[in-house]
Amino acid sequence: MKTNNIFRPKRLVIITFSALFLLSFSFISCESEEDEGEPYFLIEGEPTGLSVDMNINTSSYTVRSNRDWQIVTQGEDTWTRAFPDEGDDDGIFSFIVEENSLFEDRIMNFAFIVDGEEQPVLFRIDQEANVPYVMVENGQSSIFVPAASGPFTLPITSNIDWTYSLDDDSWLEELDISDTEVKFYASRNRGDERAATLTLSGVDFPNVQEEVVITQAAGHILVQEDFSWLTYGSTVPYEWQDAVRYDNWTSEELAKGWDVTPNEFTNNQKCCYAMTGYVKLGKTNYGGDLITPSLAIEGTVDLKVTFKSAVYISASGNVDDRVLKVFALGAGTPSVSEFTINNVPNSQAEDEAGIVNDIWDPAKGYSFTVTGATVDTRIKFLGGDYSLAGVGQGKNRIFLDDIKVEIIQ
Repeated sequence: MKTNNIFRPKRLVIITFSALFLLSFSFISCESEEDEGEPYFLIEGEPTGLSVDMNINTSSYTVRSNRDWQIVTQGEDTWTRAFPDEGDDDGIFSFIVEENSLFEDRIMNFAFIVDGEEQPVLFRIDQEANVPYVMVENGQSSIFVPAASGPFTLPITSNIDWTYSLDDDSWLEELDISDTEVKFYASRNRGDERAATLTLSGVDFPNVQEEVVITQAAGHILVQEDFSWLTYGSTVPYEWQDAVRYDNWTSEELAKGWDVTPNEFTNNQKCCYAMTGYVKLGKTNYGGDLITPSLAIEGTVDLKVTFKSAVYISASGNVDDRVLKVFALGAGTPSVSEFTINNVPNSQAEDEAGIVNDIWDPAKGYSFTVTGATVDTRIKFLGGDYSLAGVGQGKNRIFLDDIKVEIIQ
């Protein structure tokens, strides 16, 4: 009477001689009373094949059998396999298929060996070919750069060799190129907004193309930042746990020119945090700031600063203090020194209830002017103050996005 299962661990049993004799006799009697009969093997549902796309796939099947069985590949490739590939009666196994990085379909057949004999029907796995592609990371079709001169990087995602071309390279110079990025230097724009179309093409797949429009701000626009290059944390304001503090930004992110003041009240941490497409200023008990890159100003000018901002709200609905202070560092006088941010995001309950609340609606934006700005001027945004001990709730976290600085006179 066979009771072993391929997934049941074997156990060591110690018995006496007399018990062994009785057990042997009983086993022989059982074998004589109930023979295993004709060998059988089937897979529940009786599938004969599996078709999958280019991605990783694991598909499981249940075996019904009264004999030892094996699953044997009919080829030398290792892109798919059975696990486990043998058993001795009923059980479960899986076909594990790796991602297809090739640009052609592929096929693998498996045979089933039952009690030493190959079964008449093979099991066939078909996997679709991969699709060649090349694109700017995150699928962006447009890139904005400031009017000021300076370098910028286009990160490229691709599974093929690629090249690029520009329909206007009069203001763009290639600095470096690799498999994963191309770096340009943009000359200063002193006139109207201008654009160049970059076309990415596959070297061996010339029909695989992607166009990206690179737009440089007009000469009077000194900063135009949407923080789309920040991909940490979450788009949901109260889900801040994976946000990344400025101290830990990448060298490419730091090269954008934004700066943060070390907070002396919290071990000189730079308390500005990257979320997904925006930033968070401050943490509990401590404020944080964000300072614009240097401004390419000639002489003395007046500026207009526009931005979007929202106050922090917890998942349960607790709202922080709402103070945002603004400064003109180096030179210039701002028209206001402080804003009360009344733009409050949804709580978790409001999100779950489907309440629509676009905190980045342009109608909810803020603005101020700076008179007497020079090349030394930089704009600073500060959530509350650097130390919030004894100040309001001791919490004054502020979100910022879409910062624009332009010359108005």
